[in-house]
Amino acid sequence: MKTLLVTGGAGFIGANFVLQAVAQGNKVVNLDKLTYAGNLNTLASLDGCDRHFFVQGDIGDRSLVAKLLSEHRPDAVVNFAAESHVDRSIDGPAAFIETNVVGTLGLLECTRDYWRALPAPAADGFRFLHVSTDEVYGSLGDTGMFTEQTPYAPNSPYSASKAASDHLVRAFHHTYGLPTLTTNCSNNYGPFQFPEKLIPLVIQKALAGEALPVYGDGLNVRDWLYVGDHCTAIQRVLEAGRVGETYNVGGNAERENLTVVRAICALLDDRRPLEGGRTRESLITFVKDRPGHDRRYAIDSSKLQTELGWHPSHTFETGIAHTVDWYLNNAPWVTRVLDGSYRMERLGA
Repeated sequence: MKTLLVTGGAGFIGANFVLQAVAQGNKVVNLDKLTYAGNLNTLASLDGCDRHFFVQGDIGDRSLVAKLLSEHRPDAVVNFAAESHVDRSIDGPAAFIETNVVGTLGLLECTRDYWRALPAPAADGFRFLHVSTDEVYGSLGDTGMFTEQTPYAPNSPYSASKAASDHLVRAFHHTYGLPTLTTNCSNNYGPFQFPEKLIPLVIQKALAGEALPVYGDGLNVRDWLYVGDHCTAIQRVLEAGRVGETYNVGGNAERENLTVVRAICALLDDRRPLEGGRTRESLITFVKDRPGHDRRYAIDSSKLQTELGWHPSHTFETGIAHTVDWYLNNAPWVTRVLDGSYRMERLGA
């Protein structure tokens, strides 16, 4: 059993990782600020589990972070804590700098001090894993893929803040020797995702028979990664990744946004047909594009696959079907999440 300090462990990807890590027998100290996207209902299955310790707090609270490190003596820190929605970063970039940059700096400094005080065997095995995004690389044309050597060119306040945090992690390794690892992932989807993101938003609107907003011409391309596959990749990097290295994590599933929306429509039409024989594809409505909308992302995860033997276990077709079924079977979770702070409105226009 390992002890992990997981930050942002009540968010979408973080909570899926926590559930997986605890199921594998690890002890998890889960620090989350519980902003609008943090949801303890996601972790309800861990109620009463003596290997899960939830603490509400901010990664920028250095005294709290230092206290948790001192009390629980983790073998690794896994940092998911971040403001992560591009549209929200357009409306309010300051919160993204505060959490993603200033907060990450505070977490790094506390972790560095904790690691320096560890005895040799524990210090040698300790890891700080920082979870980031492919959006730091900018936008691609019709061809090519992001590799770990692709220069950073962030185009939104969100991706700029994540790029800054990536650079801080790199700097703490090269300056202080902190044993860091960084993963840059493509677009995640799956159970427990907050419904401001494309896939859960479309599912909820399509179920309600509402218009399905698609930005621009709908031909922006993303590589889609099932969240469970992402979590297994992080576990593998934590176990065997080379210190100081970055690993791209992708789903080998490039799809245009319009194709993704049509796939959801077809699955829901099969499972929950609309009255009158209408198809949900008829609900697709093209809206004004997001400012600075990157045209295409595609990620090359061959380094992770070759060095560490990780491969995604879901195709887009199996992953999206499982995701639609999860939302159909967990309507109470969605109802509790939509508590008034977010009503599936357009942000970042």
